[in-house]
Amino acid sequence: MKLFLQYLKQRQKIYFLCLMFFLIFCISFLLYRLPVMAVIYPSLLCFIAGIIVSVIDFKRVKRNHELLARIKGITDVIEIAMPETNDIQNKDYQEIIRLISDEHNRYRTGANEHFSDMVDYYTVWAHQIKTPIASMRLTLQNEDSPLARKIYSDLHRIEQYVEMVLTFLRLNSESSDYIIKEYSIDNIIKQAVKKFSHEFIGRKVSLIYEPVNETVITDEKWLSFVIEQVLSNALKYTKSGSVTISLNKDKKLTVTDTGMGIAPEDLPRIFEKGYTGFNGRADKKATGLGLYLCKCICNNLGHNISAESQIDKGTVITIDLNQNKIHIE
Repeated sequence: MKLFLQYLKQRQKIYFLCLMFFLIFCISFLLYRLPVMAVIYPSLLCFIAGIIVSVIDFKRVKRNHELLARIKGITDVIEIAMPETNDIQNKDYQEIIRLISDEHNRYRTGANEHFSDMVDYYTVWAHQIKTPIASMRLTLQNEDSPLARKIYSDLHRIEQYVEMVLTFLRLNSESSDYIIKEYSIDNIIKQAVKKFSHEFIGRKVSLIYEPVNETVITDEKWLSFVIEQVLSNALKYTKSGSVTISLNKDKKLTVTDTGMGIAPEDLPRIFEKGYTGFNGRADKKATGLGLYLCKCICNNLGHNISAESQIDKGTVITIDLNQNKIHIE
């Protein structure tokens, strides 16, 4: 109905002009004392013919409108057949759309090539920088002193930042290597905890974790990254106390710390890209990417991640690991 009213409004000048011609003829016949029915009868026939023509024209307009409405939801409009038209102005508009679409496709192709080159460069860079890190780690293996533990902890932080760069670049890439199948959650947690063992010892923070002998449907590498980021934050903002890792019967993994907590006004936004909040501003080193990447990865894996916190009492990060088994490879 809305489209029909718009159609009538668009054609109102034509209808007004026809009505004006009819009135001119009627007045002219009256002035010359001619039979008015001689005007009314052919006018009635013209009116019926006009309705038929208008109905046919409205169906054409409606068909083109529906086609254009579908095209609006498609970015590659150049591949879509535009409605046929004999209208000069409409042809000009369609030509402009094609030119804009060509320019858009050229720009997108160039942007994709640039992004691909950037990912390749940083991937090579990340693998190259891991070599001296591994060499320094081997050098520190036989050292057990406060300085060695501090350097070891800093090396682990550097590795985390390197992995964060790669994860950020690969996150929305079409070639993301997700392998969804059943994994032992204990193995994933133990691998993540092992990387932070020196930090737990150096900071004198207790780890509370009991193996649960459960399997989950996920991707081991990407979920490990999420758990490592959550553990990293827990250690960063926990000066003393403990970090507890547990899994309930509903396969909800929780990481609970006894740290400084998150301000209520910051809590709803901690998973936003680049948001650091009060704690991040105080830390001076926060990037606001860690939890954002965790949220994106969990969404891609079909998991859910959420947070609860109280100031000076700690934070609880919950990862719901439930996922349909149709994804098993």
